[in-house]
Amino acid sequence: MSWLHTWSGLLLGWLLYAVFFTGTLSFFRNEITDWMRPELHQSVPDAGTAQRGLDAMQAIAPKATTWTLSLPNERQTAIEASWREPGAAAGRAGTQRTTLDAGTGEQLQPRETRGGAFLYRFHFELYAMPRIWGRWIVGFATMLMLVAIISGVITHKKIFSDFFTFRPRKGQRSWLDAHNATAVLALPFHLVITFSGLVLLMNMLMPWGVQTAYNGDSNAYFSELRGNRQAQPGAANGNAPREGGRANRQADAAADTPVAMAPVGPMLDAALQQWPAHGVGSITVNAPGTARATVELREGGGSSLVNRGAASTLLFDGVTGEPRQAPEAAAISWPRATSNVVSSLHLGRFAEPLVRWLLFLSGVVGTIMAATGMVIWVVKRLPERRKLGRTPHGHRLVEVLNVGAIAGLSVATASFFWFNRLLPADLAGRSDWEIRGFFTVWALCLLHPMLRPHRQAWREQMLLATVLLALLPLLNGLSGGAWLPQSIANAQWSIAGFDLMMLVLAALHGWMVWWLVRSKQTATPPARKPAAAAKPAAADAGLLAPHAAVASAMEQQR
Repeated sequence: MSWLHTWSGLLLGWLLYAVFFTGTLSFFRNEITDWMRPELHQSVPDAGTAQRGLDAMQAIAPKATTWTLSLPNERQTAIEASWREPGAAAGRAGTQRTTLDAGTGEQLQPRETRGGAFLYRFHFELYAMPRIWGRWIVGFATMLMLVAIISGVITHKKIFSDFFTFRPRKGQRSWLDAHNATAVLALPFHLVITFSGLVLLMNMLMPWGVQTAYNGDSNAYFSELRGNRQAQPGAANGNAPREGGRANRQADAAADTPVAMAPVGPMLDAALQQWPAHGVGSITVNAPGTARATVELREGGGSSLVNRGAASTLLFDGVTGEPRQAPEAAAISWPRATSNVVSSLHLGRFAEPLVRWLLFLSGVVGTIMAATGMVIWVVKRLPERRKLGRTPHGHRLVEVLNVGAIAGLSVATASFFWFNRLLPADLAGRSDWEIRGFFTVWALCLLHPMLRPHRQAWREQMLLATVLLALLPLLNGLSGGAWLPQSIANAQWSIAGFDLMMLVLAALHGWMVWWLVRSKQTATPPARKPAAAAKPAAADAGLLAPHAAVASAMEQQR
């Protein structure tokens, strides 16, 4: 089990670190995207935002068959609007989108960026390869991660006693005690996030059940799977087929005659009485501006993981404003409900702000755990290198990959945000240039440790990451975004949350730099104790401190 744990973690450890790191940031995917579009930072919602958005849609798309407004909330500062014109293609291809200022209703033109979607997609699809290949690679790595966690728990004989053990001022032993306590505390999160990630890829990794039940027609399976989320035919959407002759055609013509819409304010008030916690998250208007118009209000959050946090809905007559009977949602089978619960735990879309921060901090611990296996692999082989009097090429390769994959990813991610503000806002294909900048910086961070001593490379890249992350809130204000005090005062928590997240990461990286510098100073033995010359391994073990480890604790116990 010890051998299995070591090699299942090392062989794909660098990839797993990147998956954990970008996946942890993805808990704030919406906040990252909002921050990377500073043109939206002056959009401040108020009580009239919803009506203002509907009035704007009347001017932008008066002949549309549907309008959908995603209203501002703690994770979004502007109105995200979409509509469909008559005869538009099915699905996303026929949907047009725009962004509206929550305070004025004017159309905004944010800069082109992939934002948080790039980090989110990278963590399970990678990049610059067919999506199916990326998902297979990440799925295989995730399976090895689950193997590493389970074998690590089996190997660690004193997992519970170590959780309650801490010996201060004992040097490396104190750090290992802290690692044990931290790793055991987040162990349930590691297991859930890894297993649920495999469940999300289940249809790809284990397709045989679907192929058997649907005779190889996977499209039929997914069509049926989405059935309980499709709009129900009938009066609710105004698209029900009608039979009859001239009388029906006249009735249809009368129904399509332009009429004034009822104000949405009373509908919102009625919805707030039923949803005081979440409020209204989105508004969908079917057949707007006609006698057949209906207004569907969707709750700003769900209350059950069984349906993946699907929100409740209320339906109103668009002309009179009177409530109407909304279609009942289709029943969910228990296998689907089980899958929904597990996958929802991974996605975290249900999470309130406090829970989201707890998931983020747990993800930080998981990221650290993924890095520690590679670092301890190097540290444990220092005695072997001293006996040989040289560093084997394999050991040196792992050292370089450790610095480039761990510290380098932090530098590259911070640079990704800097490129978002330094590139011209009207640059053609600028979202691709942001991503190219990310990978270019990451490649340079992989080259850097080849040219510098191992410990020096760690310190330099960690220091660079600290500076880049810490200055991001300042960069935001200087490049047209909202300053942190301003975003907090306006309750723009998507923007403030990003700045605070960067400061937390900067503090963590700064602590790593401090530890690396301090450990080098304390590692120099007094000249009068020749025997202390045999301690370089302990000195280099200072690299472990920034990476809380299940793996290191297991090896020490053995």
